[in-house]
Amino acid sequence: MPRLGAELGKSVVYQETNGETRVEIKESVRGQDIFIIQTIPRDVNTAVMELLIMAYALKTSCARNIIGVIPYFPYSKQSKMRKRGSIVCKLLASMLAKAGLTHIITMDLHQKEIQGFFSFPVDNLRASPFLLQYIQEEIPNYRNAVIVAKSPDAAKRAQSYAERLRLGLAVIHGEAQCTELDMDDGRHSPPMVKNATVHPGLELPLMMAKEKPPITVVGDVGGRIAIIVDDIIDDVESFVAAAEILKERGAYKIYVMATHGILSADAPRLIEESSIDEVVVTNTVPHEVQKLQCPKIKTVDISLILSEAIRRIHNGESMAYLFRNITVDD
Repeated sequence: MPRLGAELGKSVVYQETNGETRVEIKESVRGQDIFIIQTIPRDVNTAVMELLIMAYALKTSCARNIIGVIPYFPYSKQSKMRKRGSIVCKLLASMLAKAGLTHIITMDLHQKEIQGFFSFPVDNLRASPFLLQYIQEEIPNYRNAVIVAKSPDAAKRAQSYAERLRLGLAVIHGEAQCTELDMDDGRHSPPMVKNATVHPGLELPLMMAKEKPPITVVGDVGGRIAIIVDDIIDDVESFVAAAEILKERGAYKIYVMATHGILSADAPRLIEESSIDEVVVTNTVPHEVQKLQCPKIKTVDISLILSEAIRRIHNGESMAYLFRNITVDD
């Protein structure tokens, strides 16, 4: 909070012996704008409950506005309907609104459409200006680099980086996962009933199952620095595999740039043993332990833009300055 010249509010959040979360607000918040800063540690569900209970405690204490500052929005990968699944991100958005939040500041949502899940304003800030600045200032001879999308899904983000840096673009194709054919798909339901009139079954065209194609790199990376860009780096196997392919194709140095460095499980060890030379992430998610395990992990500080967003919202100023030259693909 030094950037804003403000002190942290007085509150206590702790776990009781039975595992329940308890929140105590230690000062009056009546009629005030309250900003709850919640980074998401490894224990995601506890962090979510802390946020919900804190927001509800402030709501019942008559706070005027309750703004959640959530740099990495949890469950953002579960924002599309999967087979017999659910859109958990939509559920979380509804829970936050019910708890009392009136506004959210976040960064690089996994899907831009997640903003539509909320019944209140969402400011989805971008980390790309900070990561682009890192490339220009910290990567020697970056003009000899090529921006890489490790899958076609990441191509739009990679294209945006490539156009801003005036660099070439490469896309790795061949990471599509096989989908198992589910034979128990209900094609014969409802079950036959005795003496019922039999109707012929509806025969729909059968889609061919996806097969993992041979890995190819669209674009030339020979004798270049390869910079893989994405929004989240969590399970690093796909990044490691992409680095191996790029190395085989002649890239002599490989960087990975991502906004959210979750780096779960044994990700630091896999990065340390891989062909990746450096992983650059922002401090939206705490990852100090992972950095101790892997010196290749570097951090870019994005607290400047978050503090400016807080200041502008509190003063009722326009947020447009924070989104200058930003496009949907960034």
